[in-house]
Amino acid sequence: MRETTGFKTFRIITLAVLAVFVLLPLYVMITSALKPLVDVQGKFTWWPTNFTIQPFIDIWSTIPLASYFINSVIVATSASVISVIIAIFASYAISRYKFRGRNTFTTTILATQMFPGVLFLLPLYLIFINISQTLGIQLIGSYLGLIITYLTFTLPFAIWMLTGYFDNIPRELDEAATVDGSTAIGTLLRVILPVARPGIVAVLVYSFITAWGEVLFASVLTTQTSRTLAVGLGEYSTQVNVYWNQIMAASVVVSIPVVIGFLLLQRNFVAGLSAGAVK
Repeated sequence: MRETTGFKTFRIITLAVLAVFVLLPLYVMITSALKPLVDVQGKFTWWPTNFTIQPFIDIWSTIPLASYFINSVIVATSASVISVIIAIFASYAISRYKFRGRNTFTTTILATQMFPGVLFLLPLYLIFINISQTLGIQLIGSYLGLIITYLTFTLPFAIWMLTGYFDNIPRELDEAATVDGSTAIGTLLRVILPVARPGIVAVLVYSFITAWGEVLFASVLTTQTSRTLAVGLGEYSTQVNVYWNQIMAASVVVSIPVVIGFLLLQRNFVAGLSAGAVK
């Protein structure tokens, strides 16, 4: 069906409005990071009248931003990699094998996405305290506790996403590998995973972005030494002043790893999302 001229015009206008809605905050963030503090706190201007990169220099000395950056890299990378590894085996089992409780398990996984994360904050905090007192494993204020917390949110989505992707992969590939003498693990690693690469990349990117930008749980379950970037940005606000130009500069720095990763993997990411969403 050919599109009418009116529909094309409407679509272009809609996309233009959405683009402005998305790009305008980014533009304000970047330009505010290039202004001195007095200009940011004064009358708003669309372009820096006193251009400076000093906020990008000061952000590293005002707070331990480098330490927070390392913490975020460790937590986000660990949570995303562990989530993908577990999801691969769980999704393959759900997709290829029939077992008792299979439908209940998949329904429960999907149901966990219905509840807002804030509902789990207090239960997780109490569980971590009990584990620390009982087993002597310190989870509050450690990387391990935050990684486990992020897995509770990223893992259900990863399993659900990859299950739909594996379901779209022909079972004839498994049968051909079995005929050639391959084991189930060998079939998964050598045959299925190369085909499922777009879906795996999509899950990996989603898990990393979720862990990288999370604020609520990181603000409660971390201490000064384990604090992440998203929480550390709040330390640019003091009782005396709010360093908005440094906050914007640090926000730009925080966004760079996610933007670079997405640009490098965007083709696989979009393909994985679209293929997994079909099921």
